[in-house]
Amino acid sequence: MFIEDSAVLYGDITLANDVSIWPLVAARGDVNHIHIGARSNIQDGTILHVTRKSPSLPDGFPLIIGEDVTVGHQCMLHGCTLGNRILVGMGSVVMDGVVVEDDVFIGAGSVVPPNKVLKSGYLYVGNPAKQARSLKPSETAFLKQSAQNYVALKDEYLAMSK
Repeated sequence: MFIEDSAVLYGDITLANDVSIWPLVAARGDVNHIHIGARSNIQDGTILHVTRKSPSLPDGFPLIIGEDVTVGHQCMLHGCTLGNRILVGMGSVVMDGVVVEDDVFIGAGSVVPPNKVLKSGYLYVGNPAKQARSLKPSETAFLKQSAQNYVALKDEYLAMSK
């Protein structure tokens, strides 16, 4: 695990093996919990937050990020659930109650509105995000490779700090 010194994480946050949190990430698990799965990376300037529990929403919306997920620079993830092998493009916003199934690309600058489900195997782009096309086999393979690239970079940073 790697948490860059300028990142701020507080509250109920769990990080699995080989997670990397890069500069200026702000993660607040203050009114619900955040879980980040193995080999996932949260890049510079991203904001992670949750939605509190209430009488109308007994579980609120925690933030659940699966395994092998790449979250690009300056994204905002709020009370959503991301499956495994996902790439969230730079500057994207994913809102409360969204469920992103496994093997999905979200294009840079996309906005995924509340409670939307993004189906496995597709590229989604735009504001609001819409299904653009099926992923090519090379793109599906890249989802896991992107996460592996950040595991390697994390290991380089950790080695330099010794």
